[in-house]
Amino acid sequence: MSKARAYFQLLKFRLSLTVSFSSAVGYLLGAKELDWSRALLVMLGGLAVTGAANTINQIFEKDLDKLMKRTAQRPLPLGILSSAEAWAFVLLLGGLGLGMLAYFFNPLAAALSLISLILYGFIYTPLKTISPICVAVGAIPGGMPPLIGWVAATGVLGIEGWVLFGIQFMWQFPHFWAIAWVLDDDYKKAGFKMLPTPGGKDMRTAIQIMTYTLVLIPLSLLPLYFGMTGTTYAMVAAICGVLFLMQTFYLMRTCTKKAAMRIMFGSFLYLPIVQIALVLDKV
Repeated sequence: MSKARAYFQLLKFRLSLTVSFSSAVGYLLGAKELDWSRALLVMLGGLAVTGAANTINQIFEKDLDKLMKRTAQRPLPLGILSSAEAWAFVLLLGGLGLGMLAYFFNPLAAALSLISLILYGFIYTPLKTISPICVAVGAIPGGMPPLIGWVAATGVLGIEGWVLFGIQFMWQFPHFWAIAWVLDDDYKKAGFKMLPTPGGKDMRTAIQIMTYTLVLIPLSLLPLYFGMTGTTYAMVAAICGVLFLMQTFYLMRTCTKKAAMRIMFGSFLYLPIVQIALVLDKV
């Protein structure tokens, strides 16, 4: 593996792209006009900051990643990059992203991004081996990108921005618990405590996944209540929410990895579909 490819892998590009996409959605919803070039700029800034946060995560988990099949081939466990090189990458990438958000948009958007980076890299990451509360802590930076995008467009922490945060925050729970269920054997090797109950893959965890998915349905309709979108979005969000919820019933009935995997892939589809509908049906 070349060094250039190793640095690229530190980004966790697909994950970072998904996260930064939601910041572009927040921007487009907050802006008075659909300015795609500035949405791309906020997305690039978010991509850089998220890539820096992901790199911090990999630096701290370098030794744990060696224990898991899924992560053993990453650049740091393999020794292709040193921790010092990775930290330099964090400073370069984080500085670039925060600078872009502050210069092209406003200092508040950059400050929120910095808070998100600190929460993810320095609080959520070490908590993963200490307590299942890590998922709730990690859901905060995970939910912030659309709020950051909204602030980049408006300059203020409006209620609409918090609604976008709330939807993405609540989505994190079924999403991450489904992943933790699927990867439970690998996570146990590293000592990660991601599932919410001591029993792990059991009915209590399945009920919690169902509960958070259920709450997501009325939460996803708030953009209509606050006049951010039209009824077409609300119909799309309601249908996607019900389909997402039905997948959790299957998990409760079977408590199987197959059912958890369906929720995991369902979550991958749910968020982008709902967010694209938000933008296309913007009022």
